[in-house]
Amino acid sequence: MTSLNPLAAHVCKEDNFSMAKKIEHLEVSKRKLLGHGLESCSINELQQIENQLERSLSKIRAQKNQLYKEQIERLKEECGMVPLLAWSEQAVVVNNSTTQTMEVETELFIGLPERSK
Repeated sequence: MTSLNPLAAHVCKEDNFSMAKKIEHLEVSKRKLLGHGLESCSINELQQIENQLERSLSKIRAQKNQLYKEQIERLKEECGMVPLLAWSEQAVVVNNSTTQTMEVETELFIGLPERSK
């Protein structure tokens, strides 16, 4: 087993101390983001924590919405449904660089059903 020279040992001690300080700082930050230990925070620091949480929540919601969209599209494909965008694109006919829209007639009725007498 080789021993470290005194200078290398000192550098390792400083690195360990520095890492311990960084870990402690990260743990304090984590506790604050979880809402613990906020008593010592200034209004400015609380505002910064709130802003960070709002940005994080926004990213989380965007990712969740993306996953929902992907899941909906996958379910539509499994059920044999044509995505709405693809269906509406089929209704547009391009003829000599002019776009014409075809009308599609359906039996769709919006309103209250008629009552039988």
